[in-house]
Amino acid sequence: MYATTPGIGAASLRLAVRDRHVWALFTDWCAATDQPPIPATPHQLARFLHDNPAAPATQRRRVSVINTVHRRQGHPAPGTDEAIRRALNATRAARLKRRSALVAERLTQIPVAGWPVGLFGRRDALILALAASGMGFEQIARLRRRDITAPDDRSAPLLLSVDREPIDLPESPEIPIVSIYREWTEVLGFLDQNHGTRTVARHFEAGRDLAGFDAAYRTDDRPLLTPINRWGHTPLAPAPLTARAITAITQAHLSGKAPAHTLPPRRSRPDTAPDMHSIDGDPVLDPHYYERGIEARRSAHRDLTDVTDLLDDIEDRADQLLAELASILDGVT
Repeated sequence: MYATTPGIGAASLRLAVRDRHVWALFTDWCAATDQPPIPATPHQLARFLHDNPAAPATQRRRVSVINTVHRRQGHPAPGTDEAIRRALNATRAARLKRRSALVAERLTQIPVAGWPVGLFGRRDALILALAASGMGFEQIARLRRRDITAPDDRSAPLLLSVDREPIDLPESPEIPIVSIYREWTEVLGFLDQNHGTRTVARHFEAGRDLAGFDAAYRTDDRPLLTPINRWGHTPLAPAPLTARAITAITQAHLSGKAPAHTLPPRRSRPDTAPDMHSIDGDPVLDPHYYERGIEARRSAHRDLTDVTDLLDDIEDRADQLLAELASILDGVT
């Protein structure tokens, strides 16, 4: 039996009696392989499970205990890695394999050019790629720009962390997630610099390249995925897609029922000006025409005398309400 690593005993971690043996087994294996038990990497945990074969239920309990210890010590849980989750759950692995194959097929049908289909296509392609990686819809909805880092090496995998838990997003020929991610962040970077949907529309309509506008959002807390309305406008204030919307988008694409995202038809304008009444001839006016017009203007002058005071009063009340709202918000924050 291997010697238990000093200072990281099972009893000191407030583990249940039945879980202490699991942690002791893991620390003994780490000591024998000259690796620290905390923090452990997903690869290290995978090697431990390989070197200590057991029934699937036993392996899942081992991973759960190791994850618990890491979280209590303030470290990311290595057992949340997607590769380990698939290895321990054959049903999940088969389901995600089917989803990945369907996503790879649908990605070839999603346009990334043209307006506004290219804008929707770039966002939806990233949603599908993340869903194929095993991420839940709630996790995808919580993603912020800073959560994903694209290394300078375009062949390297994306670095993703959700709720302090690292997630492996490997690149594959069928689902080139690095390229898909960069195509969407190019749009985000372009919008950050130009602040105008119409400018983006001209780039898409002309087929221009947006390369170079993507950036590493290491400290940007804005949502990664955002709603887009039927005209291609994104919200002025940062607003994330909800998990329900992400679920609907994913299901629509996987079922082959994704909307075409064509612009609504513009209202046609008449080619000619409306017919105007002719003023030719010698029209006969009512003899009291001028008197009635003068009286109408006098009446309007009397009725509108107090309008300026009313508008001033409304403006004062609006300023008062804004001041009260500001004080309420200051109290909340």
